[in-house]
Amino acid sequence: MDASCIPPFERQFFEGREDFTRIGAGAVGGKASGLWLIREKILSRLDLAAHPGFEVNVPRLCVICTDVFEAFLSHNDLWPLIRENPPDEDLARAFLRAELPPGLAGDLRALISKVHTPLAVRSSSLLEDALEHPFAGVYCTKMIPNNQFDIDIRARKLGEAVKLVWASTFFAEARSIMQAARVEWERERMAVILQEIVGEKRSERFYPTISGVGRSFNAYPTGHAVPEDGVVSLALGLGKTIVDGGRCYSYCPAYPRTPLPYKSLGDLMDATQNRFFAVHMGPLSDYDPLKETEYLREHSLDTAESDETLRFLASSYDSDSDRLYPGLFGAGPRVVNFSPVLTTNQVPLNDLIRDLMRLSREALAADVEIEFALNLDPKQGLPARLGFLQVRPMAASTEEVAVDAEELAHPAAVVASPKVLGNGTRHDIQDIIYVKPKSFDPARTVEVATEIGRLNQALLDEKRPYLLIGFGRFGTADPWLGIPTAWGQLSGAAAIVEATLHNMRPELSQGSHFFHNLVGFGVYYLAVEPQSGGRVDFDWLDSQPAAAETAFLRHLRLPRPLELRVDRRRGRGVIRHD
Repeated sequence: MDASCIPPFERQFFEGREDFTRIGAGAVGGKASGLWLIREKILSRLDLAAHPGFEVNVPRLCVICTDVFEAFLSHNDLWPLIRENPPDEDLARAFLRAELPPGLAGDLRALISKVHTPLAVRSSSLLEDALEHPFAGVYCTKMIPNNQFDIDIRARKLGEAVKLVWASTFFAEARSIMQAARVEWERERMAVILQEIVGEKRSERFYPTISGVGRSFNAYPTGHAVPEDGVVSLALGLGKTIVDGGRCYSYCPAYPRTPLPYKSLGDLMDATQNRFFAVHMGPLSDYDPLKETEYLREHSLDTAESDETLRFLASSYDSDSDRLYPGLFGAGPRVVNFSPVLTTNQVPLNDLIRDLMRLSREALAADVEIEFALNLDPKQGLPARLGFLQVRPMAASTEEVAVDAEELAHPAAVVASPKVLGNGTRHDIQDIIYVKPKSFDPARTVEVATEIGRLNQALLDEKRPYLLIGFGRFGTADPWLGIPTAWGQLSGAAAIVEATLHNMRPELSQGSHFFHNLVGFGVYYLAVEPQSGGRVDFDWLDSQPAAAETAFLRHLRLPRPLELRVDRRRGRGVIRHD
């Protein structure tokens, strides 16, 4: 988009109430363009009269354009160091030591003198959130409390956060993903968004009541739902829980009262959120400007209950009746299933979410993913404020592919799944990396992720696509839910298979950045749950000679390519050897 559409930041006239401004005259990047689209094309069409009690807006922000980023690199002669490809920490330290461009430091100080709310310093690169190169969650976002008494300290903290986001443009994960996407890393440029965080201060914590991600297309509908009904993931506190693949609550917005298909209350209680993220507003024990999560802390549900933020989010378990009841009753365990807002009309949040997804889909003429944060009145629920934080298009293939149910039982099927993401075929995969079932240890998944990253880089260098097979959820921030890979550690995979174990059966987090990158990069995904008719032929895999083997992985290089077919319409996929 043309940055001139956005009013320039003018420090002498800035009052802190301006809702969308820019510093610089270059590009504003993908994320900022999406926020401008929300403001101009989506929220302008929202009928707020149909949603009484809700305030809906894009939280106030200022964009630092890409020309300021380029001036920073040139002014500090950073290009020679960047081309050396140093470790992330060394690069970040060099950026933090560097001087801000003349004028920017004064603008940041002027801004911070009028803005006293916690801020999210967000990346907005040229490639970010683009349909053809969806680098979701790759670059840094740093949240800062912005509550120090001394304005010079607050300005310095803001400047440090901006520099960290700039440095992340050239971190190892970003370079790896650009390599997989066949993008020259030197083409990338970074704008930075300075945006107020939606939420409220509670003791030494600042966080929204609810964060959410909605998708207009659901790859894994259950019950009466169809893919076009979409899916919404909700979490207590900051949205980091969702986008990092943590425990959250996902439901179909067309059927918000339909219980999720868990076998028992115990399974539901094990799968739902038990901790939440907040911005720490108190003194820091450690000063660490290189750490993206320097000011983030995790807290228990007991803390949320004392903050009075669980009232409309949780149900209570009654052991006498072995049932859940919406709201907070008795001393039983709390289950964050959002029943009070989804099953009653006291806070009709779902109607608003459906409207926002519909308007977003119409504005982009494609299926979309949206992110939002909501602050509820702790006593009545309403009035409530919803901050619309992001909109992205979802890629979709129109190739006609048919996978019949009988094919899932074919003896040549290495992988068969009745639960898939993607649509299409591939006949060029000869490499397989799989986690050895007998060696897999849920307590050592971080080591597994590291080994995958090494093999991934080797295959990227050889330009060889591969099939990746593992257990639990890839890309999760919780190592007990699966293998906590960063996207750059498996960016060369053409297809990913998640198999379940008896002690590791998490649902795929459809609101995660990992999920968005699967869709955007056209990586096929197959979930294998034996109870649902899926299977991985580990006996066949084990019988093949290994090109390489580690403590937890085997790498196979087959003499002939596999045949991969994924049928989005029927929700089936099969990968066969000859």
